Parts: sequence; structure tokens; C-alpha cells
Amino acid sequence: MLFSLPSLRTPLILALHRISQSSIHTNIMAATTHFKYSPIPPPPTANPTYFAEFGRQVQGFDPSTVSEEQMNEIIDMLYKHSVLLFKNTKLTPKQQFDMTHAFDPKAESYGHGNNKTGKEKASILHPDLKTIPHQPQVQLIGNGQVQGNYEGLESPKLKHPHFSTFHGKPLSPEDEAANATRFYRWHIDAALYALSPPKVTTLYAVKVPQGQPQRCLYDDGTGDEIEVPLGGTAFVSGKTMFDILSPEMKSLAVRTKIQYAPHPYVWMSPAHAMPTGLGIESEGKELPLEELPEWEESKVKVYPMCWKNPVTGALHIQVHPCGAHQLHIDPLPEGASKEGALYPDGAHITDLAEVRKLLYSIQRPGIAPELVYAQDWEDGDLVVFHNRGVLHSVTGTLKDSEIRQFHQCNLAASDDPTGPTEEDVKVYVQA
Repeated sequence: MLFSLPSLRTPLILALHRISQSSIHTNIMAATTHFKYSPIPPPPTANPTYFAEFGRQVQGFDPSTVSEEQMNEIIDMLYKHSVLLFKNTKLTPKQQFDMTHAFDPKAESYGHGNNKTGKEKASILHPDLKTIPHQPQVQLIGNGQVQGNYEGLESPKLKHPHFSTFHGKPLSPEDEAANATRFYRWHIDAALYALSPPKVTTLYAVKVPQGQPQRCLYDDGTGDEIEVPLGGTAFVSGKTMFDILSPEMKSLAVRTKIQYAPHPYVWMSPAHAMPTGLGIESEGKELPLEELPEWEESKVKVYPMCWKNPVTGALHIQVHPCGAHQLHIDPLPEGASKEGALYPDGAHITDLAEVRKLLYSIQRPGIAPELVYAQDWEDGDLVVFHNRGVLHSVTGTLKDSEIRQFHQCNLAASDDPTGPTEEDVKVYVQA
């Protein structure tokens, strides 16, 4: 096993304390909230220790009558729990936009720009997204041919992203025959050029194909695998990804910024992803910067590796590893011990292979099987997730006849993410 987690065994007293605190919290919430909240059951491979606060199912929510006060409660709960699930929901594209917009009232355009996703044919996103004409912030995604006029789109043909078109290493014929699949691409919903990363994404399941679960293989030499529902969406917590790091890695994480390539989805289009879907193979296949669409240095994005939760104050590792181009590492603060520290004097890393190797060593433990939640979709499910607090990936292999229709909405944010404060840095470089 190349990657390991801290011991998952906790003392009985600590476990009982957590249960007691959770019960108190639940009772208080039940008495003071507009809706009923219950934990999302983690899959069998997940370790409950890491899912005590991750994910809540919400009951009693009606998008047609929701008040501002109720919506503020939903916003607060999302930042606390990262993923909210609403079952049996009826949601129009306008209502979905309104709900997404409530998280950032100053935001107006889709995360990649309204009506822009279909125009840049060199982008790897081009086949996956169909803009709904009357609500351009909402995209139709999925798989198969939708018959007739759908929300102003004439018989749209949808394509479920498949790892065979993006990963460098194919599955073995034996694994394919055994109903195996992979994570397609672990990512944040964000243009990562010119526009700021959306705060949340809303995903609404209109039609979900039914079928047997699939084995999702990591294929990285660890033997790791999990069972995922057909066409499931996998999530991992950026907070947990940070929390499980060693003290040396935490010190590095709070001092590091990621510089993304201009037009990253065009830049990476000739390249291949790693079999885990967590970043790009270093084969030198990315487009040279001079061959990209016209770009401006001022619009290139440089973001902290750790993004601060606006409600809890927790740090979440939020890196889209496929688009990462360079790393900027600050030196240790004056007076901090350099013993055992990584890059104590700081660094500017421009070698792509080194950038990717370092990011992989930080992020790979956070996608271990015991840390992955895979949403098992049903028609009418609405999932709202904290796009600045989790990473997610499409999974699964679908036939052309298996129809999957989803509405996706996220909005290019009105501000950029906040990174660690000076006090945060001092805490983690001295740990």
C-alpha cells in the first residue's frame, strides 16, 4: 500500500463523546430549524469516523415556496456539511438557478461563462455540456439521445464522460469484462482562467439509468477499489484531505499557491489523465502556451492550496490537479524551525512533472476508498455541494441506450477563495 491513513481506531471514550455531541447538536437543530436533517449513510467502504459531519439529507424543502430565512439556513448547513441531498424534488431550471444564486447574489454567469461551453471545441468540456437556452446558467448533462424538444434543445445527444477518452492507461480486457470502471477526473467546477471558482454546484437528476453497481479501480499499484452505483458521482472532503496530512505536509500546504495554465481545459486537451483520475500524466503532450486561444497574464489564476470555509473556518485542500501549471511556495515565517520542513526557504516550481508529483503526494491519501462518498442517484434527487470544499468525479461506464439526464448549475463567483491567515500559517508550521 503506497498511501496510508492515520489509525482509524479511536478510544471508546472519544467515540462516545462524539456520539453524545452529535446527539446534542441534532436535538438543538431539530428544535430550531425549518427543515429536518439526517446524516447521509456512508457506503460500506467508507470509514464512519470521517463522515460524522459530512453530508446531510434535507426533508421539508419546497423550492417553490422557500423563504429567504429558510434559504439562509440551507446555506449555513451546506458550509457545515459540504453536501446536501434533497429527495423527490421537482425543480425547474429557473428554480435551480435561483437556489444556486442565493449562495452568491452578485454572481450571474455560469461558471465557465454563459453560452461559452459549446463554442470552444478544443476544450475537453465541449462534449459534456449543453446549455439550456432559456436559462443559460444551467447545463444539461448526461448520456444518450433525448427525444424531441427538451427545454429548447432539439433532441440533444448527451455523452457521459468515459475514462477511455482521457486516461493514458486502458483497463485490461479482463477488468472490462468484469464490469470495472474508474474515476473520470477529480476536479473542482471552475474555469480556472478569468472567472472565479463557483461557491456551490447544484446537480438535479431528471432521469437516472438503472443497473448493476460497478467496481471502480484505482489501478495505481495499491490494489484500491470501491463499488460505485451506475453513473454515480463521487465526492471527497477537502477538509479531510488536509486533516489527514502529516505536520510537514500541512506546513507545506498552508504556504503553497497553485498557478493554473491559461485556458486549462484547452491546454490539457491532448494530454492523458492518471488512472486514478487525480491529475495528468507527465508526457509533454499539453498544448504550448503560444498555441492556446488568446490569453492575458492578468487573467491567469493563482490560488492558495488551502481554501478557508466561510462558516467553520476550517481549511480545505482545493486543487484541480489537472490544470495545475506551477507552484509558488512561501518560505517559513521568521523564527520558525526549519528542522524537517519541506521547502523551508520557499520555492517556485515550474517543472510540470515535479508540480504533479508533489500535488499527487498531498491529494492521493484524500481519495482513499474509506474517504469516498458515491451518490447513488434516483430520479428527482437534488444534490447541492460546496464546490470550494469538496472534490468530485464522474464514475461509471454507460451504454448509448442508458439515458441519464441531469441539470447542473454553478455560477462564476463574485470573489475569489480565501486562503490561510497568517495565524493559520503560524499554527501549522509550528505543529
